[in-house]
Amino acid sequence: MPKQSAEPADSLLNSDIKAQRSSEILYGAENAVGRGVQFMRNVKKRMDIFFDHRAPSIVVDIEEYRNGYINIRRRGAKIRAFTEINKENIQYCKELMEMVDELRHLDGVRGGMAVSESEYMATTVLEESKPLTEVIYSNVKEVVEQGQYIFDTLWRSAISAEQKIKEIEEGVTHYETRIIENPDEVIREIGRLTASSNKLDTCLTSGGLQYSHKYFFDIKKKLLDKQKRGEHEGIRYITNIDNDNLYISKLYLEHGIQIRHIKNLPPMSFGVSDKEIAVTIEKMEGGRRVQSLLISNEPLYVRHFTSLFEEIWRNGIDGQYRIKQLEEEGVESDIEVIQNPDRTEELYWDTVKSAEKEILLILPTANAFIRQEKMGIIKYLAEAIKSRNIQVRILMPQVNLSHHPHHFAIEESNPLHQQQDNPIDSLNIRYLQQLSDTKATILIADRKASLVIEVRDDSKSTFYEAIGLATYSNSKPGVLSYVSIFENLWIQTELYEQLKVHDKMQKDFINIAAHELRTPIQPILGLTETILSQSKDDAQKELLEVVVRNAKRLTTLIENILDVTRIENQSMTLRKERFNLNRIILNILEGYESQDIKKKDNVRIIFTPKDDFLVEADKGRVMQVISNLMNNAIKFTLKGTITVTTKKEEEKNEIIVSIKDTGSGIDPEIMPKLFSKFATKSQTGTGLGLFVSQNIIEAHGGKIWAENNSDGKGSTFSFSLPLANSNL
Repeated sequence: MPKQSAEPADSLLNSDIKAQRSSEILYGAENAVGRGVQFMRNVKKRMDIFFDHRAPSIVVDIEEYRNGYINIRRRGAKIRAFTEINKENIQYCKELMEMVDELRHLDGVRGGMAVSESEYMATTVLEESKPLTEVIYSNVKEVVEQGQYIFDTLWRSAISAEQKIKEIEEGVTHYETRIIENPDEVIREIGRLTASSNKLDTCLTSGGLQYSHKYFFDIKKKLLDKQKRGEHEGIRYITNIDNDNLYISKLYLEHGIQIRHIKNLPPMSFGVSDKEIAVTIEKMEGGRRVQSLLISNEPLYVRHFTSLFEEIWRNGIDGQYRIKQLEEEGVESDIEVIQNPDRTEELYWDTVKSAEKEILLILPTANAFIRQEKMGIIKYLAEAIKSRNIQVRILMPQVNLSHHPHHFAIEESNPLHQQQDNPIDSLNIRYLQQLSDTKATILIADRKASLVIEVRDDSKSTFYEAIGLATYSNSKPGVLSYVSIFENLWIQTELYEQLKVHDKMQKDFINIAAHELRTPIQPILGLTETILSQSKDDAQKELLEVVVRNAKRLTTLIENILDVTRIENQSMTLRKERFNLNRIILNILEGYESQDIKKKDNVRIIFTPKDDFLVEADKGRVMQVISNLMNNAIKFTLKGTITVTTKKEEEKNEIIVSIKDTGSGIDPEIMPKLFSKFATKSQTGTGLGLFVSQNIIEAHGGKIWAENNSDGKGSTFSFSLPLANSNL
């Protein structure tokens, strides 16, 4: 507790007392003035001070205070002061401006406070041109710091004294903010604000609309008459339209007042005109009178509440639609847009728990499922099925959850690997092939309420962090729309499962057929080549060569089909070994020179390797890729050259193989899907070779690409492979 003192001021100023950290209250003009004078003597760097409208005369007229201010500035210290400047004290304030470094104005200042670098002093007793009779003093560090904080906070809100004096002398509008705590005066002030407005926007609670109608409707009818004459911009209301204020809402709309409905209103009611604002935090249930009101004509407040009203208005529901909804459905249907994640999570749980018969749930990602499990929704749904016989159906993408801490895993044959007592055992879950375009979790309870939650950041581990805006509705048309979406997707899953079975049967058939075809083709090819090598009849040889060539084409087709099957089943294996890539290319090209190219006199193969490159790869598969690319180049090049090059990329430690031809080039229509299955416009190809080649190269950690040559003649196919640790 601060101590009281009635001792003479001089006795308080000995060195022992000065060194002691204390807080005290001093009574009497002699003690108060003495403490004030000593306070000013102790100022070394600065004195910050504020006081109410009566104090400027005290500082100017009382010699001790005036001299104290003068001496502070003579010592080089700074004085900042603010007060409430009005018509009565304006002359004193002009003199005070000469005594301080900076003077400012602030409305409603009460009492006084001064703070220096080491001391604090305050008073609540001020009389014009009279000395202080009571002061509170402290040199406790924490008190001084708190006083400085209070001063700095108020200082930032104050305006310059020059500006305020100019406003008073030139008759500029006086801005003020007041709190009214008399219910009758509140009514008078709201009526005055309403009557003097050129436009009027009001945001009210349900009970607030009844209050407004009871006390101010007659004034508003006059404003509406002015609006008809073009003398007023109109009246707008935002409120929660319910059965209690339905009659008033219809009446206002009939008279030309615009109304919009919002379920969750701000925690206050306010009205804003073109000049003023009025605000209360009271609920006004049943039209109860407002007890306390803040009213202001400060432009900053007017702009702020105008902007706030416009933002709420944009999100509101047309009043006519809301009234029609209440009258037709007989219930208060709500559509609520929620921005607060806490509110969304609370509403999510409320919606789930409100279900009595059925819950439908669409989850857009695996992470969404994990977040549901983390927050306890999955466990709750499983318990609701057992204890309350609620039907639960969930749609979600077919993904792998094996990295989840609880080891939920979705597999091809058994979509969810279920552990003992796993809560998902009892859930009816179906999996969609793709939900890549869906960015929202959709919850439907009993086909009566829906909650749609935007997924803002799917990488987040918690529901709170991941979600964005949410929309809640118990409007029957809206909810049934989401039910329809769910049911259509649910049916699609059945069709998808049927397609999967059909696709598997088709793949099995192709796989079996390819194997069965390969069995007879090998002896046909082998025996034909044997007969060809022994034949001396040129006509017979030509016929046998046709058989061999087509048998080889059939062999290539069968191998491509089998490779596609292996790729799609993810069963293709690589048998890696180290070998010299350039030597392999030479061997392949020699075969083409001796067989295919000799039939094309106008086509020449060029390959001049400068270095040898060692790679670690599946030799047979790499040869398959090179052969595929060479076959294409030869097929589409009628004349010119086929140039093969190998080049080392130092930065990536990889080898790039390029096969450039001067043929017909790549059709622009095919280019975007060049490495897809069946991408071909040729009458003799299947479009499988490039698909297989791409998968082989990528399985080695490389890339494959193609482009038409810049000179417009032919195309270039290239692929990269990682180099082994050392070159030959």
